[in-house]
Amino acid sequence: MNDTNGLVDGLLSIAGIFNLYAILLLILGGFLLWALAQGLSTVSQRLMEKIPARRFLILQISTLLSFGLYIFGSVGLVIAVLQPPKELLYAAAGSVAVALGFALKDIAASLVAGILLLFDRPFRVGDRVVFGDTYGEIVSIGLRTVRMNTLDDNLVTIPNSRFITDVVASGNAGELDMMVVTDFHLALAADINKAQALIEEVVVTSRYAYLKKPVNFTLEEVEVARMLAIRLRVKAYVLDVRYEKTFQSDIVKRGTALLAKHGIARPQPGGSL
Repeated sequence: MNDTNGLVDGLLSIAGIFNLYAILLLILGGFLLWALAQGLSTVSQRLMEKIPARRFLILQISTLLSFGLYIFGSVGLVIAVLQPPKELLYAAAGSVAVALGFALKDIAASLVAGILLLFDRPFRVGDRVVFGDTYGEIVSIGLRTVRMNTLDDNLVTIPNSRFITDVVASGNAGELDMMVVTDFHLALAADINKAQALIEEVVVTSRYAYLKKPVNFTLEEVEVARMLAIRLRVKAYVLDVRYEKTFQSDIVKRGTALLAKHGIARPQPGGSL
């Protein structure tokens, strides 16, 4: 009988906490947290427009603040509004831990991985990243997922836990500039030194080039259309990762025209080198 009475008293106590007034306050508080997060996002976007050189830093700070706002804000809201007894808090914490551990283990793994990503920082918001067969810019690091915008303007959502076990490559590691690799193929009989000088001229005169870092070239004999050719690979830095493909297109367009103008021999499929 005593056990039954204790159970009834406990249920009545919980029911008393979740009254209509408390539920309305929770809804209002949740809306306020969402509004604050949206305001933070708006402010960060305006700051990035005014200070583009600090775009990555602003995005990273905004992400951290959003994490803290949702996590600590939600916990504080529940405690402040419901004011549950300590015993109930301990019981709820234990129940949540068990639920996350068994019923939501994948989500829990992604949540833990999201926190690890913030501290380990294999990549940052704004980085150009290769993950599996997907390449694009990291636009957000959330509690459960990372969102990547590909160069085809597709938004890809990846669970955080994938980044803990799989290989990920960051092209710029938090910097605005990034190396861009572009290949030109030349005939075996081509004047390689002249071709390299012409391509270097194209690179250093590009409006998108970041010339505080060196321009490097590598040469390799490769097979093109079942014929041997020389691959002239230029490694140059773009001043902002947003101009990666624009920079590469500029080099290819002007470089191809300049090589043709100076009569630099190129591989001709179906013909001789």
